[in-house]
Amino acid sequence: MGRGRHAIPLARAGFRTFGVDRRLDAVQSAVAAARGQGLTILGWCADLTVTPLPPSRFAVVVVTRYLQRDLFAALRQTTAPGGFVLYETFTRAQRALGVGPTSPDHLLEPEELRGCFSGFDVLFYEEVLAPEAVARIVARRRLSAS
Repeated sequence: MGRGRHAIPLARAGFRTFGVDRRLDAVQSAVAAARGQGLTILGWCADLTVTPLPPSRFAVVVVTRYLQRDLFAALRQTTAPGGFVLYETFTRAQRALGVGPTSPDHLLEPEELRGCFSGFDVLFYEEVLAPEAVARIVARRRLSAS
């Protein structure tokens, strides 16, 4: 969740918002910033590889500028049937721009993000090279098991 860059607008739009970050200071900052705007964000300081998200719980899952491949299964499972995943992060083409992440651990391969949500209905997908090299997806979990 970081410091709430996306959580706060989601709360402002009327979503019951639940954010997760491994850094307690980030969670506290996001919750306080929301409260200062008369909004409520539920924040959880957790390592999702140790304490997973509940299954079929969230109508919308948003991940931006973050890649941890071993969490894709958990993200798929925590999205409620009929719910949506919005995901955007850097691709390996970002290295050519000379800024941002450079480790292959933090950069998607071409078409990798789409493959991570196979079995979901992909409503939008793109990979762009500028101004940053990112892949973006909006995918909906099917009502039947996926």
